[in-house]
Amino acid sequence: MAGGVDLVVIGADGGPDRAFGGSAHAPGGAGLLAEVLPGMCFDTGAAGCRVSAVAPDADANAMLTAVRDAAQHPGRWLVVCLVGQLVADPRGRRLALVTGGSTPDNAYRRGLAWDWVVSAMVHGDQEEALLLVDAVADRDTWTALERTGEDSAGELLSYSRVPLWGRIGRYTPGRRGRDAVLPGDEGSFSRALTTVLRQGVPGAPAAVAPLDLQPAVAGLLDGADPSGSSGAPGARLLVPPHGGRLLMRNRAAVRGALAGLSLSEELLAVLWRESAPTEPPSA
Repeated sequence: MAGGVDLVVIGADGGPDRAFGGSAHAPGGAGLLAEVLPGMCFDTGAAGCRVSAVAPDADANAMLTAVRDAAQHPGRWLVVCLVGQLVADPRGRRLALVTGGSTPDNAYRRGLAWDWVVSAMVHGDQEEALLLVDAVADRDTWTALERTGEDSAGELLSYSRVPLWGRIGRYTPGRRGRDAVLPGDEGSFSRALTTVLRQGVPGAPAAVAPLDLQPAVAGLLDGADPSGSSGAPGARLLVPPHGGRLLMRNRAAVRGALAGLSLSEELLAVLWRESAPTEPPSA
């Protein structure tokens, strides 16, 4: 499967500490992505997609090992999904995904460092990479993300060699955090993306790039206007860039093409689609 997709899905549950309640639904969001994404890859389908779903209570070493192992497979695409709560180091220069059993004192040291993930993806054997992010950040981490410039945490969100797609929202622990959209919960990027992939985008081609899906995904985030760029207040959308050859199946286009066929013809069309060559139109 040298031409396939390697998909690594990490939904980290930070554990019972109230400070990391933003990760409570992360395993559910990761499960949705692991279920829906493989079959939506246009030129490979589920059969051409290797999936590594990391346990929500795994430690950072196990998570990083999954990314590195996937990156060693020669292929077209490496897609990594990070779902959970982010934390910054004390100087606000680096990020980590909070892992199980963390406390406010050790969350960054024992978490999955963002730059480790990006480094593994940059040095992978795939032709292209994409990092999907569905996360929240507490006040201090959000402040670190808002800073730009060299050696700032915010600079990590614009690394050209690893395109990003997703959403990072603000999260306040305690009662005030109950109104936040949590990763994997209703209104989150994980839910919005999987809903759009399942339903498709009417009027779009049969094969669509992430940027083609972005307006429909943004429209489901917190009820935001599809043309908006920031989602709900206190949220930052990570918009996929132009270009790239990762194509997803548009189910709405398939339904439209089959709408005028008789039942027997429709069945024949389904069988043909499952056995047709899997090269994308741009290959």
